[in-house]
Amino acid sequence: MPAMKSESWHFDTLGDMLSIAASMEKEAIDGYLELSARMSAFGRPDLAKVFDALVIEETGHLDKVREWSDLSGTADMLTVCATETQFDDEGAGIAAPELLSAYRAFSMAVRNEERAFMFWTYVSAHAQSGEIRHAAERMAREELGHVAKLRSERRRAFHLERKEASHSRPDLRILEDRLSRRLEARAENAEPGEGEIVREHCLASRSRMKSMEERVFQVDLPLDVGMTGSTDAALPLSEHILDCYLYLGDHAATEQDADRAQDFAAQLISCIQTVRRFAL
Repeated sequence: MPAMKSESWHFDTLGDMLSIAASMEKEAIDGYLELSARMSAFGRPDLAKVFDALVIEETGHLDKVREWSDLSGTADMLTVCATETQFDDEGAGIAAPELLSAYRAFSMAVRNEERAFMFWTYVSAHAQSGEIRHAAERMAREELGHVAKLRSERRRAFHLERKEASHSRPDLRILEDRLSRRLEARAENAEPGEGEIVREHCLASRSRMKSMEERVFQVDLPLDVGMTGSTDAALPLSEHILDCYLYLGDHAATEQDADRAQDFAAQLISCIQTVRRFAL
């Protein structure tokens, strides 16, 4: 969840909402520009190229917001205003360049997009009008697409950096079973407030597993989707499963399956936020 106060989730007009959207994209552009310049100054042109690519990606997002503003007749009200910090470089701006990699750069970008997705999801849930709700839902869908693209780039960087990694075809039902068991064990030993939140994600995992038992996705997952190896840790499991659902959403045989996969992916992003929050 981005670091914005709850009262900032409410917007009186579509123009207000699009101004915040433009500000978030502009902040990311400025952040990546600074990181690119720093990598160039320290003799890391390889990483400067990664951040330059992220600048291009975020600029495309900003252009979409402006185009949307034009089509909705709110262009005259669109301003890039100062907001509470949304973009987080996770220490890349001060870390020694030798410690950075393309994988870490894309990981940072992925987490920023996931936070943006959660922000627009919350905006939609607290919207004061149907217009704002539908607009926030559209922004959330856009961010989910950004998450999928950046996770794909991160996966490519991961395999380039670890060419010797072995692959095994993912089985989502097995992965969901592992995740639900891990979350259940954590919920039983957690504080009351934390336990209830974790248990909700456990139940969601079981529901997804049941859904797949009743109706299988008609798409085979490739060997290189997600992470490699087996683990029972909640974070890598959640990350792996999210990659699978994002792939299924992009390659589903039917619109119904695509929607189901995207709904599952949204649940996993929320689960990942919880896992990171409680360090599960």
